[in-house]
Amino acid sequence: MPNLLAKRRLVRWSGAAGASLATLTVLAGNVLAATAEHAPDAAAHGGEHAGGLPQLNPATFPTQIFWLALTFITLYYLLSKKALPRVAEVLEERQERISRDLSKAASLKEEAEAVMAQVDTSLAGARSEAQALIAQVAAEIDANNQARQAKLNADIAERLRTAEANIAAAKEQALANVRSVAADVARDVAGRVAGVDIDTAQAEAAVAAVIEERR
Repeated sequence: MPNLLAKRRLVRWSGAAGASLATLTVLAGNVLAATAEHAPDAAAHGGEHAGGLPQLNPATFPTQIFWLALTFITLYYLLSKKALPRVAEVLEERQERISRDLSKAASLKEEAEAVMAQVDTSLAGARSEAQALIAQVAAEIDANNQARQAKLNADIAERLRTAEANIAAAKEQALANVRSVAADVARDVAGRVAGVDIDTAQAEAAVAAVIEERR
């Protein structure tokens, strides 16, 4: 395919070059012919101008036409066989290099898109794992807090029960001491005021009855 394109370009350029050179040859021939027609008139107008320019002398026209044709053929050969094929090869190499670069760029673009897709997938997986880990840690922290709170509540309840028991025991002890002191005071007052000797058990029973009524 590249060789076919190069041949087509070569044929097209060769044709254009040949047409251009042919046109120049025809124009040069017309100029020479017109000069040949006007040469006698120029000779009649003055002897000093009879010779004219050498290239406008009709006697040298065949030689000039020969060299013009030879130059045309030589230039056409050089252009069609040397210059134009080389130019076509350079352009074809440039086109192939551009095509390779475009193909490589497209391949690199596809690879970059594939890498970006993998990166996005990895990031999505990492986010999911991070969210799951955060949820797990939060659940563990919540569970630990609940366990600690339950343990603290149980400890507080136990301490409250112990304190209440201690308070109740102290209260009973204080009441017992009050009953004992009150019984002694009652026996002493009864003995001094009424001259009655009251039994200790009776005094304590009377004090206990009064305390029960006051509760």
